[in-house]
Amino acid sequence: MMYLVWVFLPCAALISCVAGHIWRYRRDRFLAYLYGPRIDRAQWLGSLAFRTGVPLLAAVRVIEMAVSGPHSRVEGTAYVLLMILQFIAVPLAIVGAGLILVPPLIAAESRPRVTPVDRITLPVLVGTMVTAVLITFDPNSTDDRYRTAETLFTWIRSLVTLQPNPEVMQHAPALYQIRGLIVMVLIAIWPYTRLAGIFTVPLLRLARGGVRAARRLQVPPRRELRPDRDLTARQ
Repeated sequence: MMYLVWVFLPCAALISCVAGHIWRYRRDRFLAYLYGPRIDRAQWLGSLAFRTGVPLLAAVRVIEMAVSGPHSRVEGTAYVLLMILQFIAVPLAIVGAGLILVPPLIAAESRPRVTPVDRITLPVLVGTMVTAVLITFDPNSTDDRYRTAETLFTWIRSLVTLQPNPEVMQHAPALYQIRGLIVMVLIAIWPYTRLAGIFTVPLLRLARGGVRAARRLQVPPRRELRPDRDLTARQ
């Protein structure tokens, strides 16, 4: 059971995420809902807030994971800066998701376009953000014992290095287990939600622009012959 929950399910969530992105690209190029004529100002503002909040929160987590150990955590000025970024990122991400997801749920004309996955996306996102704040201020985490590093960070590193260590999550406090499960659900359903293209579409546009620029550099400039040279060449 331990390997099923903390090894098989993360792998299944990742496979679902990758396969879902391929399916969405072939189906609508991620342009449904947020990139059509139906988008309004609220959804545009929501997209901007979400695109700002989520990368900020992800950067905080990556930095924290990189510099924290099982018996140490970020301290001093770096800790204060990370906390400020988190307090900015979490409200932005939640408000942005709400502006994107809530209007279609309450608009009668949009209900046929709302899927069951869309209905659970906002609660899952809120759960992800709330648990992030709760584990940050867990009173059981001290300077000598950082629970997040002992459990979630160690578990994620073991999966990335292909050396699974599910025991750390099996014996982790319930809050950390819930956090891990919610993140897995979010990863698994992401390509099938209305938010699937919010990061993918800008990245695809950037990639296409890079490909066009590379092609222009590879094609040599066309040489134009002067009329006198052209006449001489023909003679």
